[in-house]
Amino acid sequence: MGKLWTGRFHKALDAAADDFNSSISFDSKMYRQDILGSIAHATMLGEKNIIDKSEAEKITKTLSEILEDIELGKLEIDMTAEDIHSFVEGELTARIGDTGKRLHTSRSRNDQVATDLRLYLRDEANEVVTLLNTLIKTITVIAENNKDTIMSGYTHLQRAQPITFAHYILAYGMMFKRDVSRVLDAAARMNYSPLGSCALAGTTYDIDRDLTASLLGFDGICENSLDGVSDRDFCLELMSAISIIMMHLSRLSEEIILFCSGEFSFIELDDSHTTGSSIMPQKKNPDLAELIRGKTGRVYGDLFTLLTVMKGIPLAYNKDMQEDKEAVFDSVETVKKCLEQMNAMLSSMTVKKDRLYAAAGHGYINATDLADYLTKKGIPFRTSYKLVGEIVAYAISKNATLEELTLDEYKKFSSDFDEKLFEAIDLRECVLRRTSVGGPTARSVDRQIAFLLC
Repeated sequence: MGKLWTGRFHKALDAAADDFNSSISFDSKMYRQDILGSIAHATMLGEKNIIDKSEAEKITKTLSEILEDIELGKLEIDMTAEDIHSFVEGELTARIGDTGKRLHTSRSRNDQVATDLRLYLRDEANEVVTLLNTLIKTITVIAENNKDTIMSGYTHLQRAQPITFAHYILAYGMMFKRDVSRVLDAAARMNYSPLGSCALAGTTYDIDRDLTASLLGFDGICENSLDGVSDRDFCLELMSAISIIMMHLSRLSEEIILFCSGEFSFIELDDSHTTGSSIMPQKKNPDLAELIRGKTGRVYGDLFTLLTVMKGIPLAYNKDMQEDKEAVFDSVETVKKCLEQMNAMLSSMTVKKDRLYAAAGHGYINATDLADYLTKKGIPFRTSYKLVGEIVAYAISKNATLEELTLDEYKKFSSDFDEKLFEAIDLRECVLRRTSVGGPTARSVDRQIAFLLC
């Protein structure tokens, strides 16, 4: 297939250089967006009488046929073409001759690729949001089923205070809810059309940029043509949001890996989402969670790749910017796969309620409640805190929980203790008394679930 830029040159591009320069291997996935952008552009050219309306109609009809043929498998994209734009224009010209050559009037590949990329990433952003919302829904179902599943909350990976598994898993729901907002924000700023910016300085033709923007579902146009072709902030912003999603997925993966270990044994992953060992027959490995954790670094690398590419590029377009696509495409594809796998893992996992409760009972996580019990009797909190610390040290020396100590033993530390202390340190009561908004009570959990689903 001939190059779009022949004429100035007397020699063909070196074969190795041609391969190095080509982007068809990765930008071919934007074929749909490229064709839809060209249909909008041709429609505008006809409406503005820049080309004859009958020719515009012929171009748009043929482009629609090319799109249909690709999607039905009747037309294979030629991987020897320089890029997807060259392939589509070449196929169009092959079908309708010189009329097809009119399509590129008042357009450059610079604004064409910028338009394609925004359209493609807009679609991908919507898919990421859908996957996030599916994961959030799964989390709310788990929460509904575990409102009374007592467990220990942790700080510094040390048992801290009693919560419920519902309260715990909803914390990740809140993270993913924020992720939805970030992706939507990025998509909103992305949704402006660079088409009509041409190479960098616009065009001498009386084009209607607002018309093409409207036909393609954009909210408006890029107001500066230099910025329109050289901006990749929309890629970086989406990749940044995706990196944060991956960080959240990685944190959850880390806890899944810990919680399904023999040392914790709080959850069990379904056989369909674990693997075995080639030598140790007893093993059930959380490989998918480990892969998500590992792929997080890969997505971070994608973001830093493009940040580094863009940091020293003068205005306007430079070929360095061809490096945007592989990085952003990989970032999007990776997060989509990871969201799908995380949802499948959570949907099929078993929460070991008895084990969670048993582990919570041996962590002195009701110590704060014991201090609060004394404080409500008029003892200053710092005094109560020190006193309870001494009681915990005593219980540890006796290899006993706070509940297992007798009232007489408590009275050795303070005469203010009475039988009601045992109600105060009952784990379920500890949870029920934490009535502040955002806490672990069933009422608070219901509110959190409603927030996530709104």
